[in-house]
Amino acid sequence: MNAAKILDAKGLACPMPIVKTKKAINELESGQVLEVHATDKGAKADMTAWAKSTGHELVRHEEENDVLKFWIKKG
Repeated sequence: MNAAKILDAKGLACPMPIVKTKKAINELESGQVLEVHATDKGAKADMTAWAKSTGHELVRHEEENDVLKFWIKKG
């Protein structure tokens, strides 16, 4: 998936991955995709809930070598 921006939130504990994601997505145009890399296991539920509540779309997520990867399309 082609991301306009990649955010490295690895090693950050809740709620910092969400805080950084919010800041990064504000810099994108509507329809662009932000790729987020996080290691906080709580990020999976947090990102899903945050995207839904803010009008963005969690397009895809996967786990690779203990790194959670999320692709969020700006609403």
